[in-house]
Amino acid sequence: MHKTTLGFTVAMISTHLYAGGFALNEQGISGMGTAFAGRASAAEDAGTVYGNPAGMARLAGQQVTGGATFIDASTDISHASGRSSGSNDGDMVPFKAIPFGFYTRRLNEHWAIGLGAYVPFGLATDYERGFQGRAFASKSDAKVLTLQPTLSYAFNDRVSVGFGPTINQFSGSLESDLTLNPAIADSNVKVKGKDVALGFNIGVLASLTDTTQAGLTYHSKVRYDLDCHTEVATGAGTPAQLLSSNRYDCSLQVDTPESYELSVTQKLTDAWTLYAGTTWTRWSRMKDLSFSTENISPARGGILAASLSGAIAGGLDWHDTWAYALGTSYRLDSHWSLRTGIRLDQSPTSNTNRSPRTPTGDRTIFSVGAGYDVSKELTLDVAYAYLKEESVDVSRANALASYSARYQNRASFLGVGATYRF
Repeated sequence: MHKTTLGFTVAMISTHLYAGGFALNEQGISGMGTAFAGRASAAEDAGTVYGNPAGMARLAGQQVTGGATFIDASTDISHASGRSSGSNDGDMVPFKAIPFGFYTRRLNEHWAIGLGAYVPFGLATDYERGFQGRAFASKSDAKVLTLQPTLSYAFNDRVSVGFGPTINQFSGSLESDLTLNPAIADSNVKVKGKDVALGFNIGVLASLTDTTQAGLTYHSKVRYDLDCHTEVATGAGTPAQLLSSNRYDCSLQVDTPESYELSVTQKLTDAWTLYAGTTWTRWSRMKDLSFSTENISPARGGILAASLSGAIAGGLDWHDTWAYALGTSYRLDSHWSLRTGIRLDQSPTSNTNRSPRTPTGDRTIFSVGAGYDVSKELTLDVAYAYLKEESVDVSRANALASYSARYQNRASFLGVGATYRF
């Protein structure tokens, strides 16, 4: 059994996600309009199942909230150089839609139950064919799908708590294209894996005054033990003694990090509400990762087979991050609510270990949104957010290739959703 260091989760990065690292914030549209500043304290719709499960005890009757966020991202790559020739088009994140759905039911004055289905982590990146840094990244696709049954209890009209176990399915793949010799076609290396693991979310919500609410939510770490495999597809003309096409079984351990989110909702007037929040995420769990590959040897796969992970591997050395958000909403009339917010989000990547799979920098997000009450039962929500990252430098090298470049990332988000009460 061959063991090596593999930055698998490095592949699980989109520089254009609303949250840091490869975390997603696309679990609600009403909160998106205020840059999720009051997510742990507002409890405005059934999306509180994720934002703060304690908020379910504050919702009347039954509610269903659902929707999707559409992401359009772009990247400019400049100052590129490397041992291999190739293009640097950027714009490697395809247009994506991220759905979500939540349900809550108030049982009595104390108890409430709920259910959520959402995507807390995910990405999709696809560099153009012939990308100059293809030896370190060509294509990545990964996501975590979560189902969360939830229970909430209100001690009184001031304090409530909530808890929800999470059932999480992780699936992912990443690819690199190796130029072993400019005279022959590139060889492709692909790693795929999946697993199901358990975690939990827990929260507390307190009404400090008649106009002030504070909430704290904890999202647990989740550990995945993936059954994976590595596929090697050699280019035409590649000598078999150097590298041959093959498939190898492997195993891999991945931890998605825990986070704490604290927010405050302050009602200024009957129309104006102010939201403020901060989130701490323990990305430092991702120093590096290792996987074990079975039956890999020069006799079976060629003399380069055992070192193929060098095309994908690399230390992460990520650090913990903080995010800060400030938002406000205004009740225009009996039908319309207007929202806006700003969010500052640190990147977990370090300057020394940033790669084409993790070209992320600190980001600033501006958002606007609106809610329209069609009736007492139905509310429609829409939100738009613009994300801009600081420019960052990438520099990677191994025995087979080298690549360095400067990345500038930005993205637009459009969210649409609805809440029905009955």
